Amino acid sequence: MPDFAIIGAGAMGSAVAKRLIDHGATVLTCLEGRSERTIARAAAAGMVPVARQDLAKAALILSVVPPAEAIDVAGLVAEISSGLQTPPPFIDLNAIAPKTMQALAARFGGSTVEVLDGAIIGGPPVAGKPGPTLYISGDSAERSRLLEDYGLRVRRLDGPLGAASALKMCYAGINKGFIGLGAAMLLAASRSGAAESLKAELAESLPDVDRKFSKSIPDMYPKAYRWVAEMQEIADFLGEDDPAATIFRGMAGVFSRLADDVEGDHVLVRQLDEILGSRDTGGVMVMP
Repeated sequence: MPDFAIIGAGAMGSAVAKRLIDHGATVLTCLEGRSERTIARAAAAGMVPVARQDLAKAALILSVVPPAEAIDVAGLVAEISSGLQTPPPFIDLNAIAPKTMQALAARFGGSTVEVLDGAIIGGPPVAGKPGPTLYISGDSAERSRLLEDYGLRVRRLDGPLGAASALKMCYAGINKGFIGLGAAMLLAASRSGAAESLKAELAESLPDVDRKFSKSIPDMYPKAYRWVAEMQEIADFLGEDDPAATIFRGMAGVFSRLADDVEGDHVLVRQLDEILGSRDTGGVMVMP
C-alpha cells in the first residue's frame, strides 16, 4: 500500500490521516517538538511517527498546518527531498494567498519536486460523511488521484498554481469573515446593552443567520488563533488597492483578541455565550 506523509497532526491533519488510514493507507508524520496533545491525536488517528528525512519515503507529502507555518514546512520538504532522484510530489493544503503559494513554490527552485496547490473546504473528515473537499490546481499529471483512491473527495481545478489558494481565500473570506463580523457585532451589542434585543431581532427576522452564529461562533473559539494569519492572507490576496483588504485586517484583529481571551480569562467568550444561549465555556481549549 502507498504511504502518505502529512506534516501537521492538528484537528484537520489528523482527521485527513484517519480517513486515508481507514481506507488502507499508511500515513507517516513527524512529531519532533510537538505537544503531548498533538502526539496523542496522531496516535489516535493511527499515524506513524518517523524522523523528518523519512517523510520523503512517502508517495505524496501533504502540508496541513496554520498559514503562518506553510512556507517553513515547504522549506523542510525541499531540504529532505534534496538529492533524491525521484522525490514525492508535495501538496500544500493550507489557507494561503496565491502570492504566498508562489513564494512557497520558489523554495523548491532547482529541485525536481512537483509542487501542487491545494485547499481544503469543509470541516475535518468524519466517519460516515463524504466531506471535506480538497481542491487541487497545477495537477496536470493527476498526482492527487491517489488521495481519491483512499477515501478523500478531490476536485482538480483547470487553473494554474495558485487557483486553489484563490478559491480558499474567497470562500474563507465569506464564511469566516461572516463569523468574525457576527462575533464583533454581538460583543458591541453586549457592551452597549443591546444584546438581548439584537438576539431577539436576529431570531425573528434573520433566523438562518441566528442559527449559524449559534453554532459557528462557539465552534470558532479554539480555532481563532489560526484564523488570524488566514485573515491576513485574505487581505494580502485582495491587495492594497482593494478597500475590502482593510476589513480583513480588522478581522485578524478580532480573532487575535478572541484567541487571547480563549487562552486567558474567557471574558469575551462568556459574553458571546450569554447572548447565544450557550453557558458551557469550561470546555474551551486551544488546539496546538
